Amino acid sequence: MDLWYTEKHSDNVGITMKVSKSLFSGKSDFQQLDIVETLEYGKMMLLDGLVMVTERDEFIYHDMIVHPALFTHPCPKKVLVIGGGDGGSIREIMKHSSVEQAVLCEIDGLVIEKSIEFFPTIASEIDGSNPRVKLHVDDGLAYIREHQDEFDIILVDSTDPIGPAIGLFEQDFYNLVAGALKEDGIMVAQSESPFYHAKIQQAMFANLRAVFPIVEMYQAFIPTYPSGFWSFAFASKRYHPLHDFDKDRAKNRVFYTKYYNEDLHIGAFMLPTFARENIKP
Repeated sequence: MDLWYTEKHSDNVGITMKVSKSLFSGKSDFQQLDIVETLEYGKMMLLDGLVMVTERDEFIYHDMIVHPALFTHPCPKKVLVIGGGDGGSIREIMKHSSVEQAVLCEIDGLVIEKSIEFFPTIASEIDGSNPRVKLHVDDGLAYIREHQDEFDIILVDSTDPIGPAIGLFEQDFYNLVAGALKEDGIMVAQSESPFYHAKIQQAMFANLRAVFPIVEMYQAFIPTYPSGFWSFAFASKRYHPLHDFDKDRAKNRVFYTKYYNEDLHIGAFMLPTFARENIKP
């Protein structure tokens, strides 16, 4: 019998793919975690039935949540990732030699454990072997309350605004993030699909503008996320992602990025009209 996975992106449309086997299924204190093997996208992680990461297209998301900020900040030394228990964001951060410490704060230890077990190429920097990486199994809000004025960059690598991630889209959280950033710090957060999540984006970007002087959206194509058209919020105290972008440093990077490059960095901030309208003040 054929086994297929389907995620509904609205009441009438979704994504479906053939599954060869289930590798893990379990429930933590926070959410349902499933890992399956698919024929098209390799191993795939689901949280509460929604696609979080696949082996085939994870490089797109992780390149784009990390490198635009790290090539805009002139010298990022200390970076915090809230969420991101699969480890992909930490893997990309570690490619930047200026980074002295990267902290992963993930609320669900089961996600970290199973990512190390089933996604070793994604979780390669969170297995305890890199002294530049610190892991904290903790609530992100609680963690940043205790770590104010500490980070150059904070990446909010969260799930959709449901369950344990709902507080990560609110103004009170962004105030805490701003406090945890140094005076020239940058925050980046995944900001859902412009095609399906206009109302979420309207509220999110209004909340960000109430806290940060520089707020921009940028985009990436991620096949397994709703509509394939995904976005990120760039919020900064000082540096603009285009005006202060170090294109030469990005062009001459000594590491490989499968999706991100110095030209794409600029193009990612050029939004379609409807996406601009979603976030207009």
